[in-house]
Amino acid sequence: MAKRRYQGSLATWEGKLRRVMQRLGVSTYDWNADRFGGWVRFQYNGQQYRFEQSIQNARAHGVDLVSGTDAFAQLVLALEDLARMVERGIYDLPTWIAGMRMLPEPPPLPECFRILGFAEMPSSLDAVRQQYRRLAKVMHPDAGGDPAQFLRLTEAAQEAERWMDRHSPNR
Repeated sequence: MAKRRYQGSLATWEGKLRRVMQRLGVSTYDWNADRFGGWVRFQYNGQQYRFEQSIQNARAHGVDLVSGTDAFAQLVLALEDLARMVERGIYDLPTWIAGMRMLPEPPPLPECFRILGFAEMPSSLDAVRQQYRRLAKVMHPDAGGDPAQFLRLTEAAQEAERWMDRHSPNR
């Protein structure tokens, strides 16, 4: 894999980004670049968008970048390509970028659900109860499980049930 180096300083790419954003009609945006990569975040028609690139991500896709400035350059060039498509009427920006909108991070999964082995929020109280029964059969002291671990599991199940009850849409 050959090293990919883009010509120009970070200031050069910042100026090019400013011109691309003007072409797109975007007045509110910010960006950051460091030695590992960079990002560009902007608002368009009331929606927040974020593009980012890193040396590591580029490498995973077969491009060996030399610096974070090179990653930032790739972002600017991608936005420039997007501006060209918009200007030529190939795509309008909201259609092309609809899948790239920056979505809010989901809230962290409460610890009680992680103890029960859930990777994401269970869909129902029944799912919590089924998971507890499945684990209890294996972790119960009568089945050779550790009493302290079983107590922790039981307390987590009780807390999860209370959480589900408090956050139920039918309350």
